[in-house]
Amino acid sequence: MTETSEKDTVMALIELVKRKAPELLDLITAETDDQFENAFAALLEKVVSDLEINKKLFSELREDALTAILAIGLRTFGLSVTQQAHSNGHVDITITADHCIPARKKLGEAKIWDGPKYHIEGLKQLLERYTTGREGRGMVIAYFRVKDIAGLMAKLRERMNKERPYGQTTDAVDYVLKWSFVSSHEHSCGETLEVGHIGCNLCAETGN
Repeated sequence: MTETSEKDTVMALIELVKRKAPELLDLITAETDDQFENAFAALLEKVVSDLEINKKLFSELREDALTAILAIGLRTFGLSVTQQAHSNGHVDITITADHCIPARKKLGEAKIWDGPKYHIEGLKQLLERYTTGREGRGMVIAYFRVKDIAGLMAKLRERMNKERPYGQTTDAVDYVLKWSFVSSHEHSCGETLEVGHIGCNLCAETGN
């Protein structure tokens, strides 16, 4: 194969990825943390939406089983996703960008919604136990099996803005995903770290 034909093949592959999975190309070519987070959010939104579409199939599953499905959905070329990996304890989900320079890692805790206190306990685990400070934006994922995810996530945000748990520095800001927001926290490493709070609507009830 000539050098020209090799280049043509590579360009054709890039164009194919652009059409079929643009978020994948954005992930592996991200040069900044913001670019990576935006690309990851697009992938996460697809996986969360798939969970929600199939919520009746998952009505009896526990937190770890739901997170296993989430992890499977997030696995793609360029991302390694593991469950219960060790990081000062066994964190629910670890996401590593294999081909990024510098390497990027995200940690996440997942909880079936049982009120704001339970969710904030997950935040504590993530920040005070698992996170070293080298990782990117963390995640606390809330699986909702009760009605009014919009109202409950809004109340959680209001409570956190009032109580400022675990070194929260400012009011939370909007996240690109629906029923989600981002908070910032002082960490023992001396830096301010971001955490995304992600709502996933698995309520199978209908009507009033």
